[in-house]
Amino acid sequence: MSSVLYDVPGPVARRRERIGSVIGAVVVLVLVGLAARYAADRGIFAADRWNVLYDPPKGQTAADVWQSMIVRGLGATLRAAVVAAPLALALGLLLALWRTARGRWVRLPAIMLIELFRGLPVLLMMLFGLLGFGWDAFTAVVFGLVVYNMAIIAEILRAGLASLPRGQAEAAYAVGLTRSQTLLTILLPQAVRTMLPSLIAQLVVLLKDSSLGFIVGYPELLKSIQNNAQYFGNETYIALFVVGAGIYLAVNLSLTRLAVWLERRTGRTSAPTPGPTAGTTDAVGSARVGGTFGTGTDR
Repeated sequence: MSSVLYDVPGPVARRRERIGSVIGAVVVLVLVGLAARYAADRGIFAADRWNVLYDPPKGQTAADVWQSMIVRGLGATLRAAVVAAPLALALGLLLALWRTARGRWVRLPAIMLIELFRGLPVLLMMLFGLLGFGWDAFTAVVFGLVVYNMAIIAEILRAGLASLPRGQAEAAYAVGLTRSQTLLTILLPQAVRTMLPSLIAQLVVLLKDSSLGFIVGYPELLKSIQNNAQYFGNETYIALFVVGAGIYLAVNLSLTRLAVWLERRTGRTSAPTPGPTAGTTDAVGSARVGGTFGTGTDR
């Protein structure tokens, strides 16, 4: 048995893979043990570094600390991402359609916009919105996330459209559909379904880039962690950063699972196409006798 892309490994190859996996696992465990020992020698696991999570000092409660990080910090992060993501998707879609226009001079402004915003840092756009336009921190963060990610999403969708066979559009034109009808009803749904993993990955990047908002004064998750660490002391940085990393991982892994679920729902993992029956084989054969499929003309 062989796959389309590679030969199925035999007994010797499978044995080598198992040996390599065991050696790799042992190496990883050794490195983790060395890192844990190094952290223990530096007092990372001392109780006074972690009690901020369950028994914080200075008259605060653990509920206050967790509420500041999850309710206010993560809530602000998700609020910026929830507002920026639909705007970036919608504007990215418009830019992708504009980018695929037939006229060279028509699509030139779209190309310039995409290349401009794709090449600028997200933080620079946030600072430009805050200092240049005088917006508040939330609007500046959303502006930076939108203008950068819409350019990336436009390129993702353009690549999805370019990957489709040309016969799709030609067949649509042959049955009388216009260019806009072909794009919106035939090509674009396939491009979105094809590039769905890349789109979800870009939304994960958008969510993580919202952490840059602490530089412009937006009270998102990272800013909340920083405020807590400055209030309780530098020795609490490790515990608070570990919690912040865990929160980001949980949210991003949830988005990844959402991508897998959407991929299954949209039917990208298609079942094998059953082979033709005897009757259909005879029909195809008789059609070939006459020349092309469905016609009685000779080649």
